Amino acid sequence: MSSVPLFVPIRGTGCSDTLCLFRTASGKRTAVAFSSPVKLAKVLGPGQRWVRLSEPAVRQMIAGLDVTGIVIDPAGTTRRPTGRVA
Repeated sequence: MSSVPLFVPIRGTGCSDTLCLFRTASGKRTAVAFSSPVKLAKVLGPGQRWVRLSEPAVRQMIAGLDVTGIVIDPAGTTRRPTGRVA
């Protein structure tokens, strides 16, 4: 596992922020992360909120969920968050 910081998209739920989960082309849920805020903005738009986390922290947050893994620097995503990580 890498200790390089990742930039992970989040969304506000009113009380707190949660990780955005996406779907792969095959329909499986996945977390996405980016190696820079610039790459995140290019894919998800400049208004997308994000948080800086390590890969182990993201993996711990999605552990136990029906999530395939983490896609780093995806070229595109399906812009439908499918759940949240508390």
